[in-house]
Amino acid sequence: MDRIKDFFSTFLLIELLKGMAVTGRYMFARKITIQFPEERTPMSPRFRGLHALRRYPNGEERCIACKLCETICPALAINIELAQRDDGSRRTTRYDIDLTKCIFCGFCEESCPVDAIVETRIFDYHGESRGDLLYTKDKLLAVGDKNEEQIAKDKAADARYR
Repeated sequence: MDRIKDFFSTFLLIELLKGMAVTGRYMFARKITIQFPEERTPMSPRFRGLHALRRYPNGEERCIACKLCETICPALAINIELAQRDDGSRRTTRYDIDLTKCIFCGFCEESCPVDAIVETRIFDYHGESRGDLLYTKDKLLAVGDKNEEQIAKDKAADARYR
């Protein structure tokens, strides 16, 4: 009996008709199109975009040069050099992220004990050469200073899940 059923379904092209029915259902449905540069879709607070280095409210950078983010980065995109201060604390002298290598996994953000490195909601950045996508400490701090309000809101929204 199954062989007969298979024969008729193949002969009558039942699978093709089922596929055309699905196409027909969606052909006359309301289209959902976003006019991208003018309209934006809602974005999750956990979106992983351009990196930023944060500062404390007193203006001091948060990074304590523990090198956990450099160690955990699977793409080896982060390079850190550190120096000892007079008071005994460590701070970075060089903090580079090569965005051509970065896979935006978020491990650097998760491993940071002081929330110094974060990934922002910025996704529309570009570089015309490879050097434009090598973000130094100064560039990362500038991104963090510019977007600190949004970063703080995203951290607060995500706090209950951590």
